[in-house]
Amino acid sequence: MLKKLTFIFLVALTFAFAPPTIKMGKLKYNGGGDWYANKTSLPNLIRFCNQNIGTNFTPEEDVVEAGSPDLLNYPFVHLTGHGNIVLSNAEADNLRNYLVAGGFLHADDNYGMDKFFRREMKKVFPELDFIELPFNHPIYHQKFNFNNGLPKVHEHDGKPAQGFGLIYKGRLVCFYSYECDLGNGWEDADVHNDPEVVRQKALQMGANIIQYVFAKGN
Repeated sequence: MLKKLTFIFLVALTFAFAPPTIKMGKLKYNGGGDWYANKTSLPNLIRFCNQNIGTNFTPEEDVVEAGSPDLLNYPFVHLTGHGNIVLSNAEADNLRNYLVAGGFLHADDNYGMDKFFRREMKKVFPELDFIELPFNHPIYHQKFNFNNGLPKVHEHDGKPAQGFGLIYKGRLVCFYSYECDLGNGWEDADVHNDPEVVRQKALQMGANIIQYVFAKGN
């Protein structure tokens, strides 16, 4: 019995001190839009996920270009910005190959990128249209329950927050948070001075997206 308990303790200790093994990607694109926006958001989301849902991300995200073969090294890639996005045909093909192969893209409209993002994703999946995900979709019901869909972080145009998806052969390959501004909610508290309850809701929803992807719930 003592040997068994010692073994269990050593296994637990190994996991507790295991070095980070997974990297999160931030997608760099052309077109002049600020792909680099929300500098503190992903490190905060990474820390929250590592602490609350048992992920093992490295503390900082990696920047990966849309046309890079390295894209395949990231199970989860985040895209944000306020303005123009341009994907070349080669970049669109590379992004499609990544998503078809099992990758996942979360796009978060930081206000002003909607028409550009939708236009460019038509290059990636010309046969698909974004559909609004119902509130009972599993992405809203992982560790944290969001019975009314995405939390509203910033008002923008006063529209309701909406979560859209691209579904390829039955699998959600891209989740698009619109009129929500999750990324702003993930930022350091002093960046936007959002109430802590709002920041926590944003981080919880971000963790749901991550958990959904890694649990292969899609």
